Amino acid sequence: MTANIVKKSIDLGIITLKPEEALKFYRDTVGLPLAATMAMPGGATMYRLMAGDSVIKIVHPPKAPPASAPPGGIPGATGYRYWTITVSNLKELTDRCAAAGYKVPVPPKEIRPGVSIAMVEDQDGNWVEFLEAKQA
Repeated sequence: MTANIVKKSIDLGIITLKPEEALKFYRDTVGLPLAATMAMPGGATMYRLMAGDSVIKIVHPPKAPPASAPPGGIPGATGYRYWTITVSNLKELTDRCAAAGYKVPVPPKEIRPGVSIAMVEDQDGNWVEFLEAKQA
């Protein structure tokens, strides 16, 4: 049996011990609007940001988890290593991230005709791919 998907977007959870720095990156630099802040069971706080119809959940636990994911994007480890936001202003957004002090391990480049990407590292070493597809 396959999943019966009923929502056309995903929700993505990012656990951080640096919520203000995460909000500075995702809300203030990338420009994802903050939809809500809510208390979670166990004392965590969730900041819900919107990326189109997708919800990006920045979760600040009350104490540090027993392990941290290694930084380094694709070559850093196995498992979830990056996620993608499709934009129409790739160079401008990448320049804004770099100017704000974030690492850009993959600067804007065309990966196939009409499709360009860049990868930016957030405050915790997570990679976000920004993709721009030129309309023909």
